Amino acid sequence: MAVSAEHPVAFVGLGSMGLPMARNLVRHGFPVRGFDVRAEGRSAFASAGGTPAGTIAAAAEGAGALVLMVVNADQAEAILFGEGALDRLARDAAIVLMATCPPAAVAALAKRVTATGRSFVDAPVSGGVVGAEAGSLTIMAAAPAAVIAEVRPLLEAMGDKVFHVGPEPGQGATMKAVNQLLCGVNLAAAAEALSLAAKVGIDGATALEIVSGSSASSWMLRDRGPRMLEEAPRVTSAVDIFVKDLGIVLEAGRSEKAALPLAALAHQLFLAASGRGAGLEDDSQVIGSYRALNGK
Repeated sequence: MAVSAEHPVAFVGLGSMGLPMARNLVRHGFPVRGFDVRAEGRSAFASAGGTPAGTIAAAAEGAGALVLMVVNADQAEAILFGEGALDRLARDAAIVLMATCPPAAVAALAKRVTATGRSFVDAPVSGGVVGAEAGSLTIMAAAPAAVIAEVRPLLEAMGDKVFHVGPEPGQGATMKAVNQLLCGVNLAAAAEALSLAAKVGIDGATALEIVSGSSASSWMLRDRGPRMLEEAPRVTSAVDIFVKDLGIVLEAGRSEKAALPLAALAHQLFLAASGRGAGLEDDSQVIGSYRALNGK
């Protein structure tokens, strides 16, 4: 991979996570061509000093690296092969897939990409919109060590914790599944606890202060707990993200014949919240599933 003015970084997916990530690449001096299906995403990227591209093909033309921050593996496949982005990249380009995807799907994409002589890095992230904006994402990268060394400056422009979790694409996706399993179960448990407190008439702020300062505390409780008490909290990660991510967790478990009963239950709670119309609300609003169950 050789990123330069002639072979810039192509970045596809300028949404709530992708836009600040691409912006941080620009701030670190990388030449970046960005594409998003939404005109407002391209316009915001231009305002940040990036070069907007009108099409995926235009973004990818001659690029030394292609960063994909898209919704899922199907979108990544469509961009690389259906839209022809892969063939338009420089011959020694690196593809960096940063979306949360099923490990098996990531491995399959990597096989097709590396067959063309290009590199593939499986590099999902954790840290949400706040981490993307601050450049403090945790990045779980999987690729051969030499490939990681080449793309590390790129990754470090977007995250301050870059881990090489293994040499095989799919291992990063698996590590992200492990992370999301803990996040989703923890979040659902926090909602259950605060719902019980509310059911018996304990003030929510008081209950949250007590558990946040005790051995029951966790990062998810301290971060999401206050928003569970708000009527319309800021969306930093949506309910539907956990519907997708816990679905990936369960798919990974099935493929390895690993029992994941807590993840399955948490997934049902997020699914129920989405089914009630809260899919685009902050993920803290999974507490609504308990309120519906408990009548409070």
